[in-house]
Formats: sequence, structure tokens, C-alpha cells
Amino acid sequence: MVKIKYLSIGVLIIIIGIVITVVLLPSEEKKVKKQFNLLSGYATKSPEESGFTLLQKMKNIGSLFDEQCELKAPSQSLSGNYKREEISSYAGSARSYFSQLDLRFYDFNIVFSEKGVARVTLTSRLTGKSVAGEQVDETRELECVLKKIEGKWLFSQIEVVEVLKK
Repeated sequence: MVKIKYLSIGVLIIIIGIVITVVLLPSEEKKVKKQFNLLSGYATKSPEESGFTLLQKMKNIGSLFDEQCELKAPSQSLSGNYKREEISSYAGSARSYFSQLDLRFYDFNIVFSEKGVARVTLTSRLTGKSVAGEQVDETRELECVLKKIEGKWLFSQIEVVEVLKK
């Protein structure tokens, strides 16, 4: 009877350990998705946003990118290699066009093609309201490359995939 009690306690401790490990130690895939969630949060803008919040979000957006990041968005005339400071600046300029902005990411397909490199194909949806009062609702497919640098996944390439329209 005593052996069963100790065996049950041992099994319970092992199960709790496994659950804690799975919950508290996120997988590499979860870490990559977290970067997109952070980007979404930093890009989001509400009408009540203060100037300090704006500056903090722009600084934080830059921290998600590698020192050099290749952007390919031909339809927006934004293609080339940019430093993280330039990306922060462009993001700030783009956000100033909106009084309200929401950026969400869906349909993640994450492939770890080599050690320290994640290739992500996903859908992004940008909704909001321009300062002129126009509604914005755009959906794009993106192909991104993130590299693990000093233990952190950073965006090193983002490409807007041109989708044919009917």
C-alpha cells in the first residue's frame, strides 16, 4: 500500500514536470511566432496613443530586426536592404498616416531550413483608418526569414508575395 502511494506521487511529479516544461519552455516555433505577435503589437495604433508610446513602439519595432534586413515590397516601392534604424523610421512614418491601425498575422507555415534559420510563410491583415478618415483593409501573403542571433529570433528578410487577382 505504501509502495503504491510513493509510486503514484512519483508519477504525479513526473507528469507535473513534463507539463511545466512544455508550458514554460516554449518551442522554437513558439518563439518565432512570438516575434510576429510583438511586431503586431508594436504596429498597432489606437486614437488615444500618446507621443511617448509612439516613440517606444518605434524603438521596439527596430529591436525585432537584424542589423540589416532585406525588404521586398514592389507594389509599395519599398525594396532593398535597410538598417534597423531605417526600418524604425519607415514604420513611424507609415503609422503617422493612420489614426487607428491593427496588424494581425495568420496561417503560419514555419520551416527550419537550417540551424538558426526559420522560413515563414503567412498571411497578414492590416486594418485601420487613415487620418483622412478612409477605411483600410488589406490582406497580403508574406514570406519571411528570421535568424537566431544571440538567442533571439530576428527578422532578416520580408517579402510581400504578389498574388494574382481574378
